Amino acid sequence: MNGLRAVIICLALACAAVVSPAAAATPSWSALPVPAAAPPVTVSDLAARGPGEAWATGYEQAADGMRPMLYRWDGTAWSRDTTFPGAGEPGWLGKVQFVGEEVWTLHNRAGAGEILRRSAGGWSAVPLPRTLWTYQDFTAVPGAAWVVGEDDTGLKVLHYDGSGWTTQSTPDGVLFLMGIAARTATDAWAWADTATGPAVLRWDGTEWRDAKVPLPPNANVHTILPEPSGRVTIGGSQYTDGVARTYLMTWNGHAGHAWRTTYPPLGDTSTEAMVRGPDGALWLPVRSDRAFQSKYARVGGHRTTFSYGPRRTDAIDVEPRALARTGPALLSFGTAEIYGSKPNLMSERRGG
Repeated sequence: MNGLRAVIICLALACAAVVSPAAAATPSWSALPVPAAAPPVTVSDLAARGPGEAWATGYEQAADGMRPMLYRWDGTAWSRDTTFPGAGEPGWLGKVQFVGEEVWTLHNRAGAGEILRRSAGGWSAVPLPRTLWTYQDFTAVPGAAWVVGEDDTGLKVLHYDGSGWTTQSTPDGVLFLMGIAARTATDAWAWADTATGPAVLRWDGTEWRDAKVPLPPNANVHTILPEPSGRVTIGGSQYTDGVARTYLMTWNGHAGHAWRTTYPPLGDTSTEAMVRGPDGALWLPVRSDRAFQSKYARVGGHRTTFSYGPRRTDAIDVEPRALARTGPALLSFGTAEIYGSKPNLMSERRGG
């Protein structure tokens, strides 16, 4: 009996030795240091091109108001970039995207709008053709860029074709565009507030049309995620008896195929920061039930799982605001409030 027991123990130890490396290889979230800004800070967006380059945008609070904030990840560390035009002037930076070999971001420079472009030669600015009251959103792809907002005459959709600007019209009844995203210069999507409720519009290279997306009743749209394959994912909230729940809609990009709607167990989480991860699943930050740790959701098919970021000593609120895929890893950028101080910048990485 003692001999059999010894054999069983040896087998158990051998199995543990085989399993442990795999378990240890499971990706987890780790903290990345970020040079502090002037709190309170607001994070706008994060974009990455592989594991060695990412950019994060937003604004900090200076004595005379908002100041634009730009950070670069080089694969090893975060650093602040102050070399762009207007870096020391009032304003803010919005969405940031990679367009070919360049980095593009929307810049509100003391009320005037422009697109900042970073190439191998440094930063340059493309002024907008008019000043808007509200710069709601921006998107860019090779050969095209859009800025949507509003001025004293109403809704404005400004389109840049690489050489100049035009103003595009939208279908009748559209009151305001809440956001915009593009896959190519001839395939862009926008979510709108219309006279009859929320709607999704699509640009086909010639005009904007109602995409006839069957949004859930009493729902809004937070984001649209068009992918190179043609697949499109919409995220938003549906309200029932005053209670919100998150929904996701997916279309495979093929004519004749229907939209598929699911309700993952995310409560009333905003999907604004949702991205497609390196594992093929959808990832997004969610409200954490632990004040000292961030929390992320992974939605893969019908299964939703959650993971926590690293523990932060004396933190009372940790909020990832944007996610991006960096090769085989995920990168997040947001704010962390440590007891006794105002929220400042934080970043975390899963894998890599």
